[in-house]
Amino acid sequence: MSKSLIWILNILYWMLFLALLVLFYSFIALAPGFERLASSRSGGFIFWVKLMTGFAIIPALIAFYSFYTFLFNIYLAKKKFFMFCLTGLFISILASIIGALAESTELLFGKNYMFNDGYRSALSILLFMTIGAFINGAIGAIMKGFISWYGDIKLKEELRQKNFEMELDLIRMQVNPHFLFNTINNIDVLIEKDREKASAYFKKLSDILRFMLYETKSEKIPVSKELLYIEKYLDLQQLRTSNPAFVDFGLSGNSEGFEIEPMIFIPFIENAFKHAQNRKEVHGISIQFGFTERDIIFFCSNSYLSDQNNRLIPGGLGNGLIEKRLELLYPGSHKLTVEHKDGRHIVHLILQNVHQ
Repeated sequence: MSKSLIWILNILYWMLFLALLVLFYSFIALAPGFERLASSRSGGFIFWVKLMTGFAIIPALIAFYSFYTFLFNIYLAKKKFFMFCLTGLFISILASIIGALAESTELLFGKNYMFNDGYRSALSILLFMTIGAFINGAIGAIMKGFISWYGDIKLKEELRQKNFEMELDLIRMQVNPHFLFNTINNIDVLIEKDREKASAYFKKLSDILRFMLYETKSEKIPVSKELLYIEKYLDLQQLRTSNPAFVDFGLSGNSEGFEIEPMIFIPFIENAFKHAQNRKEVHGISIQFGFTERDIIFFCSNSYLSDQNNRLIPGGLGNGLIEKRLELLYPGSHKLTVEHKDGRHIVHLILQNVHQ
């Protein structure tokens, strides 16, 4: 919480406190005998101001800021409730004594003013002042607790945001070293057979790296750019197999007007290639995109060996991190389903209301 807002909260509290004293005065002034008591001094309202200065304001200020500045941090924040109450009571008594001494100064009512009606009466008044001081102190501790709680929330939110940004950076900058290594090796082999084709693949690899370095720095990109990146990624993956039917990739609907955060879909596709083992299989991996009026529908499935179910594949981006990213980017506007069915790992993702 900013210092200016803390100052405003403090000022508002004391304005409310003084307003209550004035309201109390308006009722007391109607009581029989008050005018006679006040007229012997410098006037009704001035008399009330002098009385409340020592009786309420000074004890309230001392107790409030004692609780606010150090009692909360020393005891209450550490859950030492007994010591908090004990020390708070001592400070409240001390504050009421200081207020009583202030009442007895020449500036207010003069020497021994508190003891004009005897010590028993003075002790009763001190007790009442102590209760008032303790209540103000407790309010000070509550206000300090609220400010600390709000500050913790802001700090946690900032840490959460920084953590989220770090996670996004990790995802955006992720280049699977095995994919990069294998692709370069495959292009190197292809150079001997077909230099022109090898050059085309090398350009696709260059475009992928350029996309990951520059395009992903934007918060949102047109979905057409993401699809172009995916198509080039699939082309490079196909270098590793002589089976042109291994990947089934399809689009339906119109993708114009859709914008998404970069690299939303690629982690699922990368994981599909990591899980799929038999690259001779027809449609071992199926990737489909559908575009409705407002939604993007993504479907990705791959075959897997039976002993791979629920097994972590090294080098993959964890499903937990992927799901967390979706929760942060599309809270309440996405639906993700992941299941194993008939020997296939199936991902079904719907991004809702993302058409601009």
